[in-house]
Amino acid sequence: MSLPHAILASLLEKPCSGAELARRFDKSIGHFWQASHQQIYRELGKLDDAGMVESTGRDTGRGRERHYLVLPAGRALLEQWCRSEAAPRPVRDELLVRLRAAAVLGDVNLTAEISRHRELHQRQLEHYQDIQERDFPGTTAGRPAGGTEQDRLQYAVLRAGILFEEAWLAWSAETLDGTVKR
Repeated sequence: MSLPHAILASLLEKPCSGAELARRFDKSIGHFWQASHQQIYRELGKLDDAGMVESTGRDTGRGRERHYLVLPAGRALLEQWCRSEAAPRPVRDELLVRLRAAAVLGDVNLTAEISRHRELHQRQLEHYQDIQERDFPGTTAGRPAGGTEQDRLQYAVLRAGILFEEAWLAWSAETLDGTVKR
């Protein structure tokens, strides 16, 4: 996945200014695809230059701001990308490299760091569960009650986050308890 695709998807959902996009990104797509506000603005400029989005100036209380809308070429690019094959993403976690290094060193205790990560993952899980309760009340058997295909797919993304956090918490519990399965 690339940042331009994430931006196009977000703008198709709701055209907006760069500042609003960055705020929305932090609250949604940012849960599974990280980008700084500077990266978002840089990519918006590239998408604008490539004719994928159109920016128009709007007067606001703080001056003139650019408002972005996805053009047909941007929609076509996103559709093509959605239909293409993607390789599974390899695990890339610094904590796992630290564990491997601690095993080689033999005298480094990472219990406190694993516990700290465990707390962070627990908070993220709770955040996802709050989103589920707020945006998808009445979910049953992993499906949102009623709703559209768009709702189902958005819920699938949220479920992936929930299941990831649950798996990470189970792994960390095993690791901290010393009950790692072989």
